[in-house]
Amino acid sequence: MQTPPIDAQITFLYVRDLGRSGQFYQDILGFPLVLDQGSCRIYRVTGGSAFLGICERETGATSQDGLIFTLVTADVDGWYQRITSRGWTCEHAPRANERYGIYHFFVRDPDGYLLEIQRFTTPDWPSPGT
Repeated sequence: MQTPPIDAQITFLYVRDLGRSGQFYQDILGFPLVLDQGSCRIYRVTGGSAFLGICERETGATSQDGLIFTLVTADVDGWYQRITSRGWTCEHAPRANERYGIYHFFVRDPDGYLLEIQRFTTPDWPSPGT
């Protein structure tokens, strides 16, 4: 039996302040808003079918531990410059991680979620479109 197709992927995060989190994802990161459902907003992460949803809950998430939202890009330094030039503080500047074969940095959103912006330095990662 053939695997049925998947049309899109959405990662949902609970946030305490939809306006502040929306500003981070839309203005700081530049993700376009594709659907506003009132207490939830969905942003396009790539030109394809990857999305991020943020939903306001009074308490936010109970724990951000164990979750890393990773964005893969060839221009890690460009993302670092974009984020820091808009006044947001990153966990560290871009650097190589030989153990995982990546070049990356981390930044936290307003609710403490850890975002990793990375490029694979190993030829094992498939190039876009493959």
